Amino acid sequence: MAENTSQVDCRPSDPANLVTQDKINNFFAKPKPKSKSKPKPAPEVDALPAPPPAGGAAEEAKAGGEEGGAAATERSGSIQPVIKEITVPDNRYQVLASPPFSSLAERMAEAFPDTFTYHPTKWDKFPDGTDNIEVGGFTPDNLLRGEHVLFLASFHNNDATLSQFHVMVMLLESFIESLTVVLPFYPTGTMERVDKEGVVATASTLARLFNTLPNCGKPTCLVMYDLHTLQNRFYFNGGTIAQLETTVPTLKEALARREAIMGLPAIDVIAFPDDGAGKRFGKMFNEYSPHVICGKHRVGDKRIVTVMDGSCAGKHVLIVDDMVQTGGTLYECAVVLRQQGALSVSAFCAHGVFPNKSWRRFLRGGGDVPEGDRAVFETFYVTNSIPTTIAELPKDDVFQVIDLMPTIVGSLYSATSNHRRMSSVRSL
Repeated sequence: MAENTSQVDCRPSDPANLVTQDKINNFFAKPKPKSKSKPKPAPEVDALPAPPPAGGAAEEAKAGGEEGGAAATERSGSIQPVIKEITVPDNRYQVLASPPFSSLAERMAEAFPDTFTYHPTKWDKFPDGTDNIEVGGFTPDNLLRGEHVLFLASFHNNDATLSQFHVMVMLLESFIESLTVVLPFYPTGTMERVDKEGVVATASTLARLFNTLPNCGKPTCLVMYDLHTLQNRFYFNGGTIAQLETTVPTLKEALARREAIMGLPAIDVIAFPDDGAGKRFGKMFNEYSPHVICGKHRVGDKRIVTVMDGSCAGKHVLIVDDMVQTGGTLYECAVVLRQQGALSVSAFCAHGVFPNKSWRRFLRGGGDVPEGDRAVFETFYVTNSIPTTIAELPKDDVFQVIDLMPTIVGSLYSATSNHRRMSSVRSL
């Protein structure tokens, strides 16, 4: 049997598919048309820099029965697209979204109408609390059959997670061409192993739910960003294959804007809160070498943070980690770095979890906003990977929210290439 040496060209077939920052700026500068799916216009994303440091903003988060039915809206000018250029996927996607990511889906469809068509979904509850969901795009005509479907997922609580699994199962049994699930934050990623019999490794059990999803002819592509432990990817097999991405390129674009546009001092040194973060992210910041590595040890009941390697004296430092919960370790690292002569300390965490509104402790305060007891950071960068949390962050304080929309679009180009490769293998 002759060997098939044909290769799939995954480059854009049309140069017009290459979207530059100028095109993005032009799009955001023009007046917004009213959304066809809702009576109000889609929220704007200002392509110009907000006053330093910009405050947080969020995706619209509304759902019957979710979070008490509260709605969170984006605040204009606080989420910034920072990718200089992105490559739009060749596939055309029919887009569905969980409630917190509905406005992100709308923005994607507005920015790239030839690539994305958004279908709003009704996420309601019956009186007994069970789901009453009507997925968009099926009536009066079925627009999803035989199409590539993109689902923007947010597992911000267990109720929302189960509701979205209902929708994914339904989609995969509706004769679609493919399903790509973008789940920016995998919430159980920190529970990938246990050290006591009887404790549930929820990172594994959640992955098994994905693995048992119906098959539409090819595996479901699950796109995640800065997964807490990389070995989690091996929990996904069979029905769902993980595509791991990182938010670091969007951070670097934001850092490039600090000095040139926003008037903030350039970052001189990258620091990591522990050796694990250094090993994971260090190679992504070679231009900032040598790095500063912090470490912690316990003396009785007290946790002591020290600088294990590197120097920060007379420099502007950025601490990098994948996620932040209460932020105690980040705070202690910042205090030690300032004590050792750092001129300023900022932080970046891809995922701002902030349970119990712990973000309040980092606020600089002003006006009616009290200063937090951990107000040590010049700027605290997070992405909008968890819209329900980002919605609560105050504007014009320490938090700077980096928009993931350009990154997600670029990741879908990679997902398109992966689908092509799998199709090519099956044809051999």
